[in-house]
Amino acid sequence: MLRDALAGRRIAITGATGFLGTALAERVLRCLPETELVLVVRPGRRGARERVERDVLRNDCFQRLRRELGDRFDAEVERRVIAIGGDVAADGLALDEHGREVLAGCATVVHSAATVSFDAPLDAAVEVNLLGPSRVASALAELACPQGRTTKAGGSGPPAGQPHLIAVSTAYVAGARRGPAPERPLHETPFAAKVPWRAEVEYARRARSDAEAESRAPAQLARRRAEARAELGAAGVPVLAEKTERLRAQWVEDRMVELGKARAQALGWPDAYAYSKALGEWALLETHRQLPVTIVRPSIIEAALEQPHPGWIRGFRMADPVIISYARGLLKEFPGIPEGIIDVIPVDLVVATILAVAARGPLGEPDVVHSASGARNPLRYGQLVDLVREWFAAHPVADDKGQPIEVPEWSFPGRRRVQNQLRQATRALRAAERAIQALPLRGGPADFAAQVEERRDEAERALGYVELYGAYTETEAVFSVDRLLRLADQLGPGEARDFCFDPAVVEWPRYCHDVYLPAVVAHARVRMAGPRRARSGTAVLGREERGRRAVLSPDRQLAVFDLENTLVATNVVDSYAWLATRQMGVGERARFTVRTLLEAPRMFALDMADRGDFLRWFYRRYENAQAGELKGEAWELTSNLLLAKAFPAGIRRVREHRALGHRTLLITGALDFIIEPFRPLFDDVVCAHMTERDGALTGELSGAPPTGEARALIMAEYADQHGLRLSECVAYADSTSDLPMMEVAGYPVAVNPETKLAAIARKRGWHVEQWPKASGYRRPWLPFGPGRAGVAAIAVSQKRDAGSLSNV
Repeated sequence: MLRDALAGRRIAITGATGFLGTALAERVLRCLPETELVLVVRPGRRGARERVERDVLRNDCFQRLRRELGDRFDAEVERRVIAIGGDVAADGLALDEHGREVLAGCATVVHSAATVSFDAPLDAAVEVNLLGPSRVASALAELACPQGRTTKAGGSGPPAGQPHLIAVSTAYVAGARRGPAPERPLHETPFAAKVPWRAEVEYARRARSDAEAESRAPAQLARRRAEARAELGAAGVPVLAEKTERLRAQWVEDRMVELGKARAQALGWPDAYAYSKALGEWALLETHRQLPVTIVRPSIIEAALEQPHPGWIRGFRMADPVIISYARGLLKEFPGIPEGIIDVIPVDLVVATILAVAARGPLGEPDVVHSASGARNPLRYGQLVDLVREWFAAHPVADDKGQPIEVPEWSFPGRRRVQNQLRQATRALRAAERAIQALPLRGGPADFAAQVEERRDEAERALGYVELYGAYTETEAVFSVDRLLRLADQLGPGEARDFCFDPAVVEWPRYCHDVYLPAVVAHARVRMAGPRRARSGTAVLGREERGRRAVLSPDRQLAVFDLENTLVATNVVDSYAWLATRQMGVGERARFTVRTLLEAPRMFALDMADRGDFLRWFYRRYENAQAGELKGEAWELTSNLLLAKAFPAGIRRVREHRALGHRTLLITGALDFIIEPFRPLFDDVVCAHMTERDGALTGELSGAPPTGEARALIMAEYADQHGLRLSECVAYADSTSDLPMMEVAGYPVAVNPETKLAAIARKRGWHVEQWPKASGYRRPWLPFGPGRAGVAAIAVSQKRDAGSLSNV
């Protein structure tokens, strides 16, 4: 019956790049060989056909069909699939003439395009979910009757030739009702909130304009810039400006999300998704009373039961992040009630429901069909928790060290208590993160600080999940499926296998253990704990080795290195202190140490604010120093201090790159005479240069110091001069002041990173290496010169410096 009814038809689908739309397109192609398919997608830069090829047909959903058809797959797609560009967020769907002609020939249009995020910005949800169905209906009405004429005798009823519109909504348009939710339009159900939807549209659009204007107020911009600096430190003006703008735009989005949540909950819906879908139904039926319409309302759509293959899923669904958070030990308690129903429906059952509605055709008036399990085959939260606990106890998720995470015994204290506990944990982790990031940590301690930040992110995500989905865990509506079951009775012999949509077929223990949970952890790429013999840290070592091999690939072309705290564990202050104390006695050294310690907070603040400004200010200390003598001292400085604090693994890494034929470039803010002994290691060196007058240094740099964004520009120019690709460039650095350099490199490597860079590297998945200092050297507690007799190269500078430091 179903196949015969749809044979020879042309079915259009909006939202084919989404979870439900992709599954629907695959089922039509595989199970309805005489049905044509029109996919309406936003075309992007390369056109609608290219997007369908890339974002729909290449999905693993089509693996089964590709196996069945073999070499005939492409020919079948060419024969039966038409891609047209369209946008449900635009009036008229932004169709071109070809698109209009194709859509006019469709017998059925399934509108599944939606903003499915439960925390979508208010205006986005309104434009797509609320206005989208009406826009599709308007376009169909205009195509069927361009001049607004009816073609039926007597001029009543829908115009002849109008396609059947199947609008996919959600069962949760019922809102916070308790008890039965019937399969009827909202205006026919009791307790339905009648909201003037046009006023909601105007408010959402105005709210976006207001939020954009407020985000550009001076006080708001100052806050965003402070946030950017707190996260990135002295990363340079362009990077901070870009981050500030991203934070401003994110503030606007967050504001619109909060407005959507608040407006929805004030009107009795759990979130902006259900709110906008409900108003979308109101708007559709109010403005297109004569259009042949059926509304299909699925509940929570999850992984496929059988088709195209068990466990097929696309994107994170509603329950997935909550379950993954539990498996990772983030959620200790469940925000719901054990006897409550979690109304889950596999995606293949929803697809079959839509096709059964399409085969039946429209009724005389708009009707509603639920695709839900709660009334027919309920899954209780208590049962779900038991099934999840059993599975993760047998298949534990691994922590950062490869050790299995033991899942807790979940209790049901209620959503508000869980929210309060997570808020307290988040506040505590934020305070710890701020305290740790204020310290100049590197290496292992910095990595620990990054872990604290990651735990704070995880706690905030868990809190977000509870706040976002908690209302659904307390929903007590039961979605009736009387019309759904009547449709099931109309299936022909043999069709129940290919087009089954009766929720009673789902065996929840088997579905959870054998289908759903394996699919979720695979899709989320969660690292599972291996056999016991493999839980000794080998997974972490394997990841480090993979990163090392990636940066040392023969395909790389350029390796760029920072010097201080990347190749040697020193900085410009250490080098200056060593040179300045060469001729000092014990008392002078003590006074020098005290003065330097007193000035340390100022140095640290200047360095954190702008690395280039700090270097210009600090290098004034070299004024009147004899250049020739300092250049001679630099070699002894290297052997006595720099090599003693060098990272041998870093020096070896430079040589490894050169052995592979990569060009090597050192970019440092250190002075040229300081780094002179390092020049033979590299193909080229870019450093700071100080001007001279009559053989003495002036204390002034001859150009901008190579710091911050200047390093990125130097790399780009160097690569261009030598015909190299930055995408095949490796960049080694330790500080957020080097972010511009690392961001333009195809392979950034954080070496012994400071706290902020360690956190950024973990978030972005950058390779991190910890290089130990050289062994066998005697390292003085303070970076002082040996103090034997010799030339007083910077004696004049010492006197000048002593005078300035005495005023601090």
